[in-house]
Amino acid sequence: MKDIIIQYMKKFTDLSDAELEKIAGSLPITTFEKGRILLHQGEVPDKCYFILKGCVRQYAVDENGKEITYNFFTEQQSVTIFNKNSNDKASNYSICCIEDCVLVEGDLSIEQDMYELYPGLEKMTRKIIVENISEMHYDFAAFMVSTPQERYEALLKKRPGLVHRVAQHQLASYLGITPESLSRIKKRLE
Repeated sequence: MKDIIIQYMKKFTDLSDAELEKIAGSLPITTFEKGRILLHQGEVPDKCYFILKGCVRQYAVDENGKEITYNFFTEQQSVTIFNKNSNDKASNYSICCIEDCVLVEGDLSIEQDMYELYPGLEKMTRKIIVENISEMHYDFAAFMVSTPQERYEALLKKRPGLVHRVAQHQLASYLGITPESLSRIKKRLE
């Protein structure tokens, strides 16, 4: 598992192999069972995660009690709720393991200590965040101008295995459609 972390970090930094080995060796790796809630909506996040194995869902429950899926995270993706600048710092989302997961579990309370301990880590983290945010902006813009069928087709192209890993009602919510509409789209494409 440590090799996965090192290879991922190499894409964003020119730190030496010895430095990467040291950083990867200091990161706690935790196993979570399917169904484990990592963060409840309304809690203040104190952890961030990097997925080595498994699938995690980001969702919220609206005022009518309806669950809305905002994202799915799979291998080699990071899961962080950025809300340091909000007034109460409470998360608008819940984070849940929808498969058994192996995750790097980062402690946000020691983030600055890690940056001081490992010079170059902050720059690498910034590069990762910029890439993640850029991808989210692109995906959101594409989502806004596409039809439900185009959204589904784009998902199949970009993340083909995801449709077999998540519940169809959650996938439909993520695509902004009803489960019945998703079924019709799938039938049309068969």
